[in-house]
Amino acid sequence: MIGKGPILASYRLLSALLEPAAAGLLVWRRRRGKEDPTRFAERRGYPGVVRPDQTLVWLHGASVGETVTLLPLIERLQRRGLAVLVTSGTVTSAKLLAARLPAGVIHQYLPLDVPRYMRRFLDYWQPALGLICESEIWPNLVIEARKREIPLVLVNARMSERSFKRWYKLPQTSRYLLSSFESCLAQSQGDGERLAQLGAPRVSIAGNLKFDVPAPPADADTLAILDGLTTGRPVWVAASTHPGEDEQVISAHLGLKPHLPKLLTIIAPRHPQRGAEIEDLARANGVAVARRAAGGLPERDVDLYIVDTMNELGLLYRLSQVAFLGGSLVPMIGGHNPIEPAKLGCALLHGPDVHNNAEIFAAFDRGGGAHKVSDAQALAEAVHRWLSDPAAARQAARAAGQTAHQLGGALNRTVQAIEPLLMRVALGQRETTD
Repeated sequence: MIGKGPILASYRLLSALLEPAAAGLLVWRRRRGKEDPTRFAERRGYPGVVRPDQTLVWLHGASVGETVTLLPLIERLQRRGLAVLVTSGTVTSAKLLAARLPAGVIHQYLPLDVPRYMRRFLDYWQPALGLICESEIWPNLVIEARKREIPLVLVNARMSERSFKRWYKLPQTSRYLLSSFESCLAQSQGDGERLAQLGAPRVSIAGNLKFDVPAPPADADTLAILDGLTTGRPVWVAASTHPGEDEQVISAHLGLKPHLPKLLTIIAPRHPQRGAEIEDLARANGVAVARRAAGGLPERDVDLYIVDTMNELGLLYRLSQVAFLGGSLVPMIGGHNPIEPAKLGCALLHGPDVHNNAEIFAAFDRGGGAHKVSDAQALAEAVHRWLSDPAAARQAARAAGQTAHQLGGALNRTVQAIEPLLMRVALGQRETTD
């Protein structure tokens, strides 16, 4: 058996000693709006609701992208009569899940990775199985689950080259943590090979669950209103933008406006609280702007519409012909999910830094549904090319949709892979009932 080793032992000791600092960090995050003040105790492992008196399966995703990825799997588990607990770590993910989780599924915030917090969480919820999404390998979570013999599976598992290089420097730590998982269901061959090199003993390639997530919904009445307001206008959306990208989107808009006088550019920032900041930036550049959170609408005299609200990307992709995926024109972010706009008929654009979804973007690029741009000028040129040639934009959008369809199937492969564990869980459930 692989031992924890000195690094994990030190991590355990230090994270326990720093528990007061962790509590202070939560208070600081709450003041900055990064924690839900009404559910603050959940981040320290205290339950926010009563546990159902039945066998419970636990799924965890870090933030919005990971939790959305888990939705089809959650529905499959619930249909089997299992109680389902979903955890995440961000306020935005909690708001999204409140709107999209099936009735009866419980959401809680994951505690910080402090030993006592994790013990408190696991002792209360007592999951029969834990499905951890992508790369959320928290040491105390894994160690405490292992102590309680809770089987863990890494689903939609991802290990980027950048993360691999960091883990590779800690061979005993990576082997211990990864060997604690019953299996690792990797997104791609590359992810699987890197996980195996780091010590994961049971790796299989299931594909990317993101391709099996239904397209995000849109309120029909709101869509009809906005569609009426934008009829006859070329529309494109810059989705999930970060600081440094909004300036480039506005610059691209200004470059496009002389060629497309009726152009409507939509910016949906990754963090909606930045809406007022982007509005000030637009006004400083002489752009006529409206902001959704302030009650604004894309009237005919509005050139830039800032959608600084939650859970409305499904609406925006249905209005747009072209979608630029943010987090890709600035370093370190790694690009956001292009699958949703691909399923909703958008031609795709992205910047050069897409390391978080590199293989997905590469597939769209190869299929002709996406195009890489390097700066504001290249962005303006690509948007102009597609908006001035609707047939070419439709062709690119069809190609993106075909790629998304062809790469589906990970949900069935994932359920098949975890079927032995689900049967074990179901057997335990029957024994408890008897």
